[in-house]
Amino acid sequence: MTQEYEEGLIVRALGGFYEVKTPSGSYSCKARGLFRKTGQSPLVGDRVRIQLIHGDEGYVEEIFERKNSLVRPAVANLDFLVMVVSILSPPPNLLVLDKMIALAEHQKIEPVVVITKIDLCSEAAEYEELAELYRRAGLKVHIVSSKTGEGIKTLAGALSGKLSSFCGNTGAGKSSLLNAMDPSLELQTGEISEKLGRGKHTTRHAELYALAGGGYIADTPGFSAVELSRYALIYKQQLQDCFREFAPYLSCCRYAGCSHTCEQGCAVLAAAAAGEIAESRLMSYRTMYKDARQLKEWEQR
Repeated sequence: MTQEYEEGLIVRALGGFYEVKTPSGSYSCKARGLFRKTGQSPLVGDRVRIQLIHGDEGYVEEIFERKNSLVRPAVANLDFLVMVVSILSPPPNLLVLDKMIALAEHQKIEPVVVITKIDLCSEAAEYEELAELYRRAGLKVHIVSSKTGEGIKTLAGALSGKLSSFCGNTGAGKSSLLNAMDPSLELQTGEISEKLGRGKHTTRHAELYALAGGGYIADTPGFSAVELSRYALIYKQQLQDCFREFAPYLSCCRYAGCSHTCEQGCAVLAAAAAGEIAESRLMSYRTMYKDARQLKEWEQR
């Protein structure tokens, strides 16, 4: 009997079953036992090769090489990690935002900052200052209002054809933003849609949802500083590479192994003193560096 194989994308994982979308349709698949032996598990976002059994069922036979992966949400091959931050109600927490950006940089995922709720501001200067802070750091920044629609089309176009995950603290406006980008999502404001696996009576699972304009959005948990420290350890020697605006200065410090926190002759500190690096970004780096120094040996293992 001839065995049939197809290649596709894992768009949902729940209870040991993986929904794989292929050119010919969607299949409900289990993973072969060989993955348990290698300690590898399929993730939502994986490109895979499946063996078809009968009807719409099959087995995941091979996981193609990943470009990145996250533990929470359990998703692979992200193009963008979209940081949703409200300008008001609640006000932005720059340390949490900088930690999310560092996580993206560490995992080789392009970070995108989206400033929401600009309709609550009476003056553009209130949100332009925040936007300019992160543009100067070398990041792409979108300024949007889910209420008025300002900036929504541009953001949707930037994410078209890509695999993205939205993150941000509770109340930042992720649900409203996704609704504005694609009304067919029908997310309830203030809570995560059951379609994305976060309803009150649904089992926690990972899922990709296709956007009308092309591309996919991964499920959208609210990240917190605690979760980031649990699921994405960044060692102190790696942290400098998670702040892209530091890059031009890293080879110019007087001492090898400079921590960029207090040393004489530090080019990064000199750049910050000259206004080339934002003070808030340097403060976030110092806080994160201090936390990284306190990592226990068992945590690093």
